[in-house]
Amino acid sequence: MAKNIIHVVGTGTIGEPLIGLYTDFKEKWNISEVTFHKRTPNPDDRAMIEYLVNRGAKLAVDEEARGEFEHLGHRVSFTTEEALERATVVVDCSPAGNDNKAKYYERIKGPRGFLAQGSEFGFGKPYARGINDAIQSPDDRFVQVVSCNTHNISVLLKTIGEQKGKMSVNAGRFVCMRRANDVSDIKSFIPAPQAGKHDDPEFGTHHARDAHHLFATMGLELNLFSSAIKINTQYMHTLWFDLELAHDTTLEEVKSALRNNPRVACTNKRSVNQIFSFGRDHGYFGRILSQTVVPLPTLAVPNPRKVVGFCYTPQDGNSLMSSIAATLRYLDVSKLDENMEVLRPYCFREI
Repeated sequence: MAKNIIHVVGTGTIGEPLIGLYTDFKEKWNISEVTFHKRTPNPDDRAMIEYLVNRGAKLAVDEEARGEFEHLGHRVSFTTEEALERATVVVDCSPAGNDNKAKYYERIKGPRGFLAQGSEFGFGKPYARGINDAIQSPDDRFVQVVSCNTHNISVLLKTIGEQKGKMSVNAGRFVCMRRANDVSDIKSFIPAPQAGKHDDPEFGTHHARDAHHLFATMGLELNLFSSAIKINTQYMHTLWFDLELAHDTTLEEVKSALRNNPRVACTNKRSVNQIFSFGRDHGYFGRILSQTVVPLPTLAVPNPRKVVGFCYTPQDGNSLMSSIAATLRYLDVSKLDENMEVLRPYCFREI
């Protein structure tokens, strides 16, 4: 039987927990081997790399950096191209997915599929678990797992805006209040809120643009616009939304739809630090793997066709779920839903 080898490029806030997930559940998911690429040798990363290697993952580095990694005491198993050629699925978690596609992926024949993360618009078919699974296929060799905020926007649209199996949204407006940086980062923290630009004349920011393109894969053309502002916190992204529906609804109907979606975590907590600490204490690698967290007291229905409220983006947790699902689709699409069940304990219904 052919080996199933998963290769992860990058060890950041998405790459590191993904490597952990693949190694922890490799037997359940019929993964033979997990390899990962680290670009820069850094003494500060030594403990993290050794931890991943001791879990069973194998390190790959650029040939010219091999000596420096070995000098730090790391066991280097493969060069960059060796790891790519032998992989079944390549999961690029770096900010250079499109560059790597042009440099390596388009000419390498071995892998069945390549995944890149949200910032790499245009890498491949956009994907979010629970949104456009029906049109995803193992034959799609290049897939873009959309960003965590795009996941959040999309699950709100589908949960609140769907009526009798069809989208019923006239317009969606979103303000993404983004955390300044990740809790693991020591750079880029800001002293005060910093408003973002509207770089896209049609959609405002990439969040609405990417959500639009995600739904477009299913033949839907949604009227969406987003704005973004960074705020001086390291906890969670916050999203304010204003949905104009094409059907009448009530506040209780909205709450019921959110409570009944297994990908949505509902809560009465309005403080981000309480929700973040819940994920730290009970999540996987500290992550809530739900698509969104909705504080129900913030919801309002000013008129029967308008819904407004706040919700929180579980950092990269939703992107992790979609990355896992896309990977397992390449390995055995017939067992996808069964194999995803092991992660259900981390998709909280209530926080």
